[in-house]
Amino acid sequence: MTSEITLFVNPTAGRGRGAHAAQPAASALRAAGFCVRTVLGENAEDALTRARAAVAEGTGALIAVGGDGMANLALQAVAGTRTPLGLVAVGTGNDLARALGLPVRDPAAAGLRIAEDLKGGHLRDIDLGQVDGRWFGTVLASGFDSRVNDRGNRMRWPTGRFKYDLAMLAELAAFRPFPYRVRLDDGEAREIDATLVAIGNGSSYGGGMRICPGADLTDGLFDVTVVGDCTRATLLRVFPSVYKGTHVDHPKVSVYRAAKVEISAPGITGYADGEPLGALPLVARCIGGAVRVVGL
Repeated sequence: MTSEITLFVNPTAGRGRGAHAAQPAASALRAAGFCVRTVLGENAEDALTRARAAVAEGTGALIAVGGDGMANLALQAVAGTRTPLGLVAVGTGNDLARALGLPVRDPAAAGLRIAEDLKGGHLRDIDLGQVDGRWFGTVLASGFDSRVNDRGNRMRWPTGRFKYDLAMLAELAAFRPFPYRVRLDDGEAREIDATLVAIGNGSSYGGGMRICPGADLTDGLFDVTVVGDCTRATLLRVFPSVYKGTHVDHPKVSVYRAAKVEISAPGITGYADGEPLGALPLVARCIGGAVRVVGL
């Protein structure tokens, strides 16, 4: 592996932590003998173009500095190549970094871990989800949770995570289950009323909500969590248990495993790694060993 590696930086991640995180991460990597160059972009499209160019030119690794959105953007550059991906997680959620067992909000420690694993060749191939050519690493969300995202993204005030708490309260006030059509692999399509359907390559989203607690990044299958047609009161009781992953024990929650999942529901947007994919219907495929990573 070449000693030249690329830092892929989102300076706005975590309310500015991305810019501050790049320096200690780069210092740790340089101290380990790597030649580090930095890729920024004028916007997401420009940044991705530059990251893809670095991969095409043979960079030894692409190191994303930011949150889950930056990790997702980096996946678009390295998936399907042999270029390793490292994560310096300083965003709000950091769910992919948690799934890989990497340090969170400690850029110096993350840089050191990445340097050690790259030099020692301690890399793993993991699965990714794919929808219409776009890759994701953690969870494809749809239903109540994606409606909260929709509303939160439209709100100009307040800022930060608090606006999503307010968005959740507003969505609860108008809560109703959604009519879904779901097909797993090549089985028969099922029509169900559900609060949400989450397609998990990884186990968590939203900063540690273990919506698909049994998901395995290396088994070639999604875990599909379906929260059925529960009432508002039931949803409020079950929701806190998502952080421990024990919600799957509730009778209104079902878990399935499949390599391909087709979902449709009117008026619902799909979000993967916290980024909007577009309106349902969507078809998600689990692609085994799609990316080489530092971690696990």
